[in-house]
Amino acid sequence: MESEDPFNNALAQLASITDIVSIDPEYYEMLKSPRREVIVSLPLKLVNGDTVTYTGYRVQHNNARGPYKGGIRYHQNVTLSEVKALSMWMTWKSAIIDIPFGGAKGGITVEPKKLSHDDLERLTRKYVDAIERDIGPEIDIPAPDLNTNPQTMAWIMNEYSRLKGHNVPAVVTGKPVEVGGSEGRNAATGRGVAICVREAVKKFLKKDMKDVTVAVQGFGNVGTNTARYLMEMGAKIVALSDVVGGARSVNPKGYFDQKFDDLLAESNKIGSISNVKGVEQISNEEVLESEADVLVPSALENQLTEQNAHKIRASLVVEAANGPTTPMADKTLQRKGIRLVPDILANSGGVLVSYFEWVQNLNRDHWTEKAVNERLEAKMTKAFYEVLDYSEKHNIDMRRAALVLAVERVAAAMKLSGWH
Repeated sequence: MESEDPFNNALAQLASITDIVSIDPEYYEMLKSPRREVIVSLPLKLVNGDTVTYTGYRVQHNNARGPYKGGIRYHQNVTLSEVKALSMWMTWKSAIIDIPFGGAKGGITVEPKKLSHDDLERLTRKYVDAIERDIGPEIDIPAPDLNTNPQTMAWIMNEYSRLKGHNVPAVVTGKPVEVGGSEGRNAATGRGVAICVREAVKKFLKKDMKDVTVAVQGFGNVGTNTARYLMEMGAKIVALSDVVGGARSVNPKGYFDQKFDDLLAESNKIGSISNVKGVEQISNEEVLESEADVLVPSALENQLTEQNAHKIRASLVVEAANGPTTPMADKTLQRKGIRLVPDILANSGGVLVSYFEWVQNLNRDHWTEKAVNERLEAKMTKAFYEVLDYSEKHNIDMRRAALVLAVERVAAAMKLSGWH
């Protein structure tokens, strides 16, 4: 049985490239574990009168290339292991997309749906009070992740600024535009995933986007924006799912042919994509196993496993989520000849535009959405082809190629700076 432990999976991925890249053993040891793990206790008196203590984390993996960077997630299953794995993946992601950041991640073990808006705000401010000395524009810059959003970031910025006595917009990214957020940030991850799908389809499937069918698992920020841009590019979405369930289009054409905004509005109104009209309700597993050219897992980690990888029918998997494929599933997909664009490349559009936001904040500047999207397109395409060229030159899969490129860049920065 495979390890469901995300950090063990991250270590297994790192170990998988030691035969290709020679890392100084000292640096390899340093890369295997985060530099700092901050665990805080957050007692909170809720609006209903109960007092509950929540656990918060901030893990800082590596800052050889620049300040730590990574999201904060609110979820009942947040664990130290998960946050450690995600912080390591963030280090690789920043290096692959070639921005001057390291990797970090944070989270609070909480079921946010069970808290009122007021409780969530106070919990967020408590978390900032507890980790204030560990974050900052030159130290560690958080961002939104699972169940956190621009509003959460506005609270973090306000609380941090209050503690510092002056406005510090660059302490977080993913803020609302009104308080220093960047145009195009909210949709950046999904837009980047769609760009990777487009380039991979061209390269591996030798097809035009309008002849391609896609199944998207997950209908949160990343999944919805990925689906939106793929539909704009002409791709045919045949199956979608959210936390409630999955939906397969049963209209005569066999794919969702309405305007994306109408589909999203209907899904939000009814409460799930699986309840919109003109669909057959299917399970999450059936969405993953859909008959489609491309599968985009954009939900949680460990979705493609040893148990279901052999049932995947797509020819191409593009990972929009973090760590959706376990190492054993990776091997199965490779045996089946299924091409895969790894998470650390495919979903790096979010951290890329976070970097743009940070730069704008430090310069007290504001770019147009067009300028942001053009830079995203250029950087994303460049990174895709760097990874692809490396994988072809060394005859390895794209996951290992991406990892090798990232690790080489991080190790070079450690060496040049004289880390020991």
